[in-house]
Parts: sequence; structure tokens; C-alpha cells
Amino acid sequence: MARTGDDEAANAKASARAGKKCAAVVAGCAMALAMASARVAVADSLPDEVDVKVLCDAACEKRLESQEFKTTKSGLRYKEIKEGDGMEPPVGFQVVVDYIAMDEKGRIFDNSLAKGKPNDIRVVDCVGSGDFDSCTVIPGMDEGLLTMKSGGVRRLYIPGELSFPKGLASAPGRPKVPPFSPVVFDVNLLYIPGFD
Repeated sequence: MARTGDDEAANAKASARAGKKCAAVVAGCAMALAMASARVAVADSLPDEVDVKVLCDAACEKRLESQEFKTTKSGLRYKEIKEGDGMEPPVGFQVVVDYIAMDEKGRIFDNSLAKGKPNDIRVVDCVGSGDFDSCTVIPGMDEGLLTMKSGGVRRLYIPGELSFPKGLASAPGRPKVPPFSPVVFDVNLLYIPGFD
């Protein structure tokens, strides 16, 4: 049987359609492979989850729920996580502390435990003197340290007027803290150099 020109044209069209379908299938398979590879690459590039170091674990949080607040004249409120057995720091002396700072929603914005190094802070009575410019950290933390004993751990509920007057900008891993917003600090007064 001899082929006609019409038969050859029809066969060519059919071959072209089949070729397009194969190309579409191959392209689809290639796209699916690329997407699967991309998903794996993204998942593989996520950092390992790490435990956040804290001064007050779940059991401690439960104990704090039933504990009454102590409140100072300035409005600073606090709860003792652990009563210290050392001395209170004299005004003007250095203390060595670990702390975890949280916004009012409980989001951590600073953590000396995570940094692996406690902080040296000079204790001043900026709240009692009314000279907030002389505060070494923020007024509420300075006031809270004055009545702690070395070895103690305390949760400070710092009202906005004793907090960060300029606030803190957000940064990677740190929420924004608006000016004069309440904050919570868990503070461990490790020791007073020269006394402990």
C-alpha cells in the first residue's frame, strides 16, 4: 500500500503531539524532582533545635503561681525563686549575675546563660535617689538587686516606668521591646566580688 501525502502529514502531526506529551511528562517529572530536592534542601538546612537555658523551669513556674508578690514603693514587684544565703550587695559594689530578660508576653530578648558568660554590674540606688540617669542597667533591675542576697534567684516584674525608656529594637531572635513597656527579669545573684 502506498502512502499518500495526507497520510504522511497526519503521521507527522500525531508524532508531534506524542512528542509534546512526552516532553510535558518529562518536564513535569523534572519539576517534581526539583521541588522534592528543594524541600529536602530547605529541611536539611534548618538549625537543630536547642533547649533554651532558664533560671526557672516548669516546676519553678508552678511554685511561683502560688507565691504572693512583694512590691516596693516604686511599683517593682518580685517573687523569690530561691532565697540567697549570702549578703546583700552594698551600693556602689560590683555583683556578678546571670539573667534572663523577657517581654510581658514571656518572649526572651536577652539571656546571659545562652551567651555562656555572666555579667558584672555595679549596684546603684538610682530609684531611691531619683537619678535614673545613673542606673547601670534599667531602674527596676538596679532596685531589685539591692535587696537580693548572693546565691539568690529572683523574678522581677518591672513596670514600664522602671524599664527601658528608649525601648529595644527587634533583632534576629529578639522581639522588639517598646519604650516604657513592662518586662520580666529572672536574676541569679551569683556572688559579690571581694565578699563571697
